[in-house]
Amino acid sequence: MNDQQKAIARSCLEGAEGNSMTFPQIVGTLMEAGFESYQIDFRRATATYYLADGESMELPTHRVHAAVASTFDAARMQAAIREAQQLVPGYTYKGFCEKAVSAGCAGYIVSFSGRRALYIGRTADTHVEHFPNT
Repeated sequence: MNDQQKAIARSCLEGAEGNSMTFPQIVGTLMEAGFESYQIDFRRATATYYLADGESMELPTHRVHAAVASTFDAARMQAAIREAQQLVPGYTYKGFCEKAVSAGCAGYIVSFSGRRALYIGRTADTHVEHFPNT
């Protein structure tokens, strides 16, 4: 992974946490830089960015100050995703993370080639969200 790719990963994380980049903008930027996927781990407060050759980079994220709920509630997770997709008034990425954790989401993986995100609960319950057609 070169220095430019590392800087792009950092700027995308900062863009998400600072609400200056939308999810589609982040995906496009990371794909253009050669990334294959990324993963957010709410329990460890980390983001990991992956290249197709297996190289990865881990960055610290903001910490959600609540424990991941013990039961995964896919309907609540999906509602949080819809708010993000529609950029409802007052939406923030940090607010999304809080809602995800309260819905029992321990983390998520975004696959660019698979055009989907996989949200994972503590008991390995999952919700798959396919990228909207745009």
